[in-house]
Amino acid sequence: MKDTHETNLPTEENGRLEETEASEVTTENTMENTIVAESMEKEDSIVEQPAEEAPVEEVNEEVVNTISEEAIPVNSNKPTKEEILSKLIELVESPVENIRNEIESLKQAYYKIHRGEVDELKKAFLEEGGDEKDFQAPQDETEEKIKELLVQYKEKKANLHAEEEQLKAANYALKLQLIYRLKELTESQADFNKLYNGFKEIQQRWKETKLIPQEHASELYKSYQLYSERFYDIIKINNQFRDYDFKKNLEMKTALCETVEKLIDEQDVISAFHQLQKLHQQWREIGPVAKELREDLWTRFKAASTAINKRHQQYFESLKDKEQDNLDAKTAICEQIENIDFSLLKTFKDWEEKNKEVIGLQEKWKTIGFAPKKYNVKIFERFREACDSYFNKKSDFYKGIKENMEKNLQLKTALCEKAEALKDSTDWKETAEKMIALQKEWKTIGSVARKHSDMVWKRFITACDYFFEEKNKNVTSQKSVEQTNLTAKKELIGKINALDDRLEYDTALTTLKEYMAEWATIGFVPFKEKGKIYKEYHEAIDKQFDRLKVDQSERKMESFRNNLNEMAGGEKGKGKLYGEREKLMRAYERMKNELQTYENNIGFLSISSKGGGGLVKEMERKIEKLKEEMALIVKKIDAIDENL
Repeated sequence: MKDTHETNLPTEENGRLEETEASEVTTENTMENTIVAESMEKEDSIVEQPAEEAPVEEVNEEVVNTISEEAIPVNSNKPTKEEILSKLIELVESPVENIRNEIESLKQAYYKIHRGEVDELKKAFLEEGGDEKDFQAPQDETEEKIKELLVQYKEKKANLHAEEEQLKAANYALKLQLIYRLKELTESQADFNKLYNGFKEIQQRWKETKLIPQEHASELYKSYQLYSERFYDIIKINNQFRDYDFKKNLEMKTALCETVEKLIDEQDVISAFHQLQKLHQQWREIGPVAKELREDLWTRFKAASTAINKRHQQYFESLKDKEQDNLDAKTAICEQIENIDFSLLKTFKDWEEKNKEVIGLQEKWKTIGFAPKKYNVKIFERFREACDSYFNKKSDFYKGIKENMEKNLQLKTALCEKAEALKDSTDWKETAEKMIALQKEWKTIGSVARKHSDMVWKRFITACDYFFEEKNKNVTSQKSVEQTNLTAKKELIGKINALDDRLEYDTALTTLKEYMAEWATIGFVPFKEKGKIYKEYHEAIDKQFDRLKVDQSERKMESFRNNLNEMAGGEKGKGKLYGEREKLMRAYERMKNELQTYENNIGFLSISSKGGGGLVKEMERKIEKLKEEMALIVKKIDAIDENL
């Protein structure tokens, strides 16, 4: 827990990086130029010349006499050929640049011994009466091996020389690039601190780049010296602005110290911790202050930061005890879900009640904090497995009623056929009663599969509507009644618009609802006037609702009740009500499934993951919206049932 929440405070060196570098600006140009010149002169001298190889036969007595103890094993006063060979084998495997002198020394020592042995053999040959011209030195196997080793050494040295030449060429190109960047700095109008940092980087890279071709050393030094001097001229110009910047930086950093000190008393420890991170970032972005103030200012800022971090750490340590309680509570929830007796769930009502219980447990789970880190993932996996098991069994139950839905589809299809057989009848009264009876029977039949629901309903209601529309066309007195209704509705709209704004809220709202109820009692108007009069009515109602500040949910419900009264009018009114109720039931089931999906998914999200908190809040907002819409649908269904 401690590692997770601990803040990495900026070190004093990091916090004052720019200050340290900026302070170097005050160095005299002559000193800097001297340093640069010395660096360049040193580089000019670092040009290696490949050493010439001495002939194998040549023996340098002076070199042999100065062989170091490290070159050969110290087991005798004078090395033997075998010891020289052994040491030479060992050295040839080492880096070339480290063994050049030792190789040469060993080679000279070997040929001194070899020449001495040949001279001794020749001397003995002559003493035995042999002719000098007939003398032949015997073949020495050690010499052949030493020659092979020297060839290997020469090859390695040649390869090293080639690599050095490539390195020199690359370093030359790099130094040309550094000079070009230095020239750009002298011509740039960018922030001086940025330019100075770039200059220091170029200096460092220049010093690190050693070997270059000798023929370019002087040229590079002159160019580098020229642009370095130009940059130091710029430093003199910028120094006059430094004191002003120091003053402004001091004001800003002092303000940051005061802000951090106030955060020590912040009640919300987490908020204080996150605010501190932003303040540290601001501190890093502010430039340096005067040298004599830096230490005290940094100490003040760091002390306040330490106090906040300590409170933050203590806060999370206090959560450890709470985490164990959370684990116990979550374990109890898992056991409660795991111990559900599915043999008792036999009806939709049983499952709905149990489903509410499980959803409630899921809601309770979300209110419980984290368990100890060691068990947090395991307990969540157990909870998810228990929930999955429950919902899988619920799904199996719903699959089991598929046969009933198929049967309901057959029954509703039969009603469609009966309605279609009656729709062309002109026996208005008797047929209307039969149609109404069919609609009542439709209501007693259960639901069908969603993929067939709309199709079979549209088929049934189309036949019913056709009959009642044809019936209405034959009612001759309907037109005069509709005209009377139009006049009545216009008068009622006038009353709504003229509602006295001096009335108290309850009285005004009651009066407005009475007008709405009266509107519902007025019958149909001419079809061509229907849209216009309906628009005028709702504009008048909305105007009064706005004045009385009635919320949108209540408005929708009152408007729906009014529409129900209009819908229920006429002989086909009940059919429309049944159709509206069926549509609302389908909408409710769809929203319920959608709500269940959201509530299941939200349990698998972690607010500690990146972006997890925003996603959880968005899903919670959707869940609340769905619940509000479902509550409104329930009210609408109840209103329809009252009319039926």
